[in-house]
Amino acid sequence: MLRKLYIKNYALIDELDMEWFEGFSVMTGETGAGKSIILGAIGLLLGQRADSKSIKQGAERCVIEAHFDLSRYDMKRFFEDNDIDYDANDTIIRRELTASKSRAFINDTPVALTMLKELGEQLVDIHSQHQNLLLNKQDFQLSVVDIIADHQPSLDTYRQHYADYQEAQQTLNALNETIERDRQQADFIQFQYEELQQAKLIEGEQEELEQQSDILSHAEDIKSALYEADCALSGESHGAVSAIRQADQVLSAISRVLPAAGALSERLGSCHIELKDIADEVSSLLGHTDFDPAELDRINNRLDRLYELEKKYHVERVEDLIIQRDTLRQQLDNIENSDEALEELQKRCQQLHDICQQLADQLTRQRQKAAKAIEQQMRQRLVPLGMPHVRFEVAITPTHLGKSGQDQVAFLFSANTSTPLQPVSAVASGGEIARVMLSLKAMISGAVKLPTIIFDEIDTGVSGKIAEKMAEMMREMGQADRQVISITHLPQIAALGKHHYRVSKEDTPQGTTSRLHLLTDEERVREIAQMVSGSAITDAAMANARQLLSLKD
Repeated sequence: MLRKLYIKNYALIDELDMEWFEGFSVMTGETGAGKSIILGAIGLLLGQRADSKSIKQGAERCVIEAHFDLSRYDMKRFFEDNDIDYDANDTIIRRELTASKSRAFINDTPVALTMLKELGEQLVDIHSQHQNLLLNKQDFQLSVVDIIADHQPSLDTYRQHYADYQEAQQTLNALNETIERDRQQADFIQFQYEELQQAKLIEGEQEELEQQSDILSHAEDIKSALYEADCALSGESHGAVSAIRQADQVLSAISRVLPAAGALSERLGSCHIELKDIADEVSSLLGHTDFDPAELDRINNRLDRLYELEKKYHVERVEDLIIQRDTLRQQLDNIENSDEALEELQKRCQQLHDICQQLADQLTRQRQKAAKAIEQQMRQRLVPLGMPHVRFEVAITPTHLGKSGQDQVAFLFSANTSTPLQPVSAVASGGEIARVMLSLKAMISGAVKLPTIIFDEIDTGVSGKIAEKMAEMMREMGQADRQVISITHLPQIAALGKHHYRVSKEDTPQGTTSRLHLLTDEERVREIAQMVSGSAITDAAMANARQLLSLKD
């Protein structure tokens, strides 16, 4: 639960450092004094988006920090999963804002806003007036039933199987579309496949043919060059091979009298062997090089066909044509075998659907049981809140399978016996909606271990004894290892708080500033007396305030 709140340079707050306590606390103050500013600061700690305009005018940096005691709540797993230091007695959340950036920290570890929000949802629930609109939303009503049903493992199991079913259904739909499209184009696919198949494509063929074409196109130039090289190497009178051999023999003859000539002879011998090998290869190439116009035409015709196919199928290589051919073959096979694949996938979809249906039926039974408990609890809570003839019913109607099962939930309400049950948001007055929401929150808080609940003017539209009963309900909620804070304008609610904070606005030379003050017992008397009588505090108002405060004991 919230133990300490520190705010610096946020909106109208220059600096605030306040301790908070367990149980039921209240916060009062005139309209515009800054209660919503404090809530806005807490909201930033819970992961809400920041606006640089929230920084107090003239300041460069805003800091909001809260200390929480989590020793009574099993939340260690969150910190371990996110690799954050865990201190059950003092968990610190901090937001820092500047004009250019916003940073968030959990126990001095920088975290993303999504992680801060995930933790914040487990720490604090702020109920503001706009949350009454949740009664219009079917998802909210369903979530209330699920919380009371306490069947999260069953719900998680259903959602996993439903996700598998949706994935299989999407695959089935995609397969149906592919099969239908391919069947419409089957003749064209068959034609393309046969065209590529008849081309007898071979990997590497194009490069080899292009090389052969280039050689045959320059056959005369090649033959002339080879002839000249052959003459230079093997000519009878001036051939390099015979000249080298002669020089070798001459040097070898004088090697006995000139040792250096022997070494040179050996080197020339090696040169003669290499040169003779080269001469033989040139001679061989010359003997096999002929200009064959028919072969050149055959090669060029084959290349033209390959180029034509590549252009037609928008590729650049024979290898790509082979891939295209094999893809077309696969499409034809798929068309041929589509009924079997379709039947197999349809069977899987049906199996997953049947599993989802069984799990959804189980969820429905659990929700129907929870609905009875909700109806009973809501009547028990609403009757003392001035609704002796209230009727509250949880209507569960079947619908198609969805991400949360097959149930549609509606909260039906009637404040008296003569009015038929209708959706609560359609028939309940503002005061009745406030009491319904408080009762729902009280019921939910008993099922969910939420450390801190803040009610922002949930007393709208009520007064007198009803307000007192609502205060008693909030005080009761704060007695079960929980912290409940109510922002209120009603003295009946303010008087029942264990601790009382007052928000005020003060004009200073530096500008208007909001202050938060923990009231003493005597200050509480004056504050509540002022809430009773207005600005002029009378003796009767003081006596009334003391009487209201005596009720909290």
